[in-house]
Amino acid sequence: MPCHNQQLNNVNSGQEHPMKQVRFANSSSSSSSSSSSVPAVLSSSEPSDATTQPVNQETLGPQLKLLPLNDQIRELQTIIRDKTTSRGDFVFCADRLIRLVVEEGLNQLPYSECTVTTPTGYKYEGVKFERGNCGVSIMRSGEAMEQGLRDCCRSIRIGKILIQSDEETQKAKVYYAKFPPDVYRRKVLLMYPILSTGNTVIEAVRVLIEHGVQPRHIILLSLFSTPHGAKSIIQEFPDITILTTEVHPVAPTHFGQRYFGTD
Repeated sequence: MPCHNQQLNNVNSGQEHPMKQVRFANSSSSSSSSSSSVPAVLSSSEPSDATTQPVNQETLGPQLKLLPLNDQIRELQTIIRDKTTSRGDFVFCADRLIRLVVEEGLNQLPYSECTVTTPTGYKYEGVKFERGNCGVSIMRSGEAMEQGLRDCCRSIRIGKILIQSDEETQKAKVYYAKFPPDVYRRKVLLMYPILSTGNTVIEAVRVLIEHGVQPRHIILLSLFSTPHGAKSIIQEFPDITILTTEVHPVAPTHFGQRYFGTD
């Protein structure tokens, strides 16, 4: 399993997945049937949000990976964004979406080929994940993703980091950080559900780097991202991997309050 709590002697890069399209929900009320059912891909020729610079695939690069869009994911995104959704339904759908992101995040980890013997004596050629991974949640909203990771990896070690942004300057400040002592030898699944400005994640990655973690060994798991947030993180750390379900100019920043019932 990719989550076994064992030290990693040599972290190897995992196989990269083909770049997927960056999806943007329609902001207009166009009557076109094609644009109403499938999110558009933002290109340099499309108008951008008033506060968002144009971002295309070439700008973001292969570091940004999105879950393949299907009706199930689209419905979960819709329910989470709907202001009339009850907290029970919100948490239920958020947990489902988190689980999908976590599963794909584990798929980004390195693995090697192996041979096992079945109960009938048949030799099966399969794969096994390299050991020595951990999770790090950015408090508080990142803690919502911890259970989804533990559901997939019962023995995985999870660190925590608390970062708060100044309401006026938006500058992030670290208040607390605790990681596994050998975090520098591990692949890190960094959990933060909403990427708005990207400042909090950038500060968290800096702290991980101070503890010896290389950016190429960090996989950022999120649910929603703005173009600005994703671009800021990738520009600051070109080797980091970002995994999310959607890039949209307006992120559901109410996520943490709704999930933990503090809204």
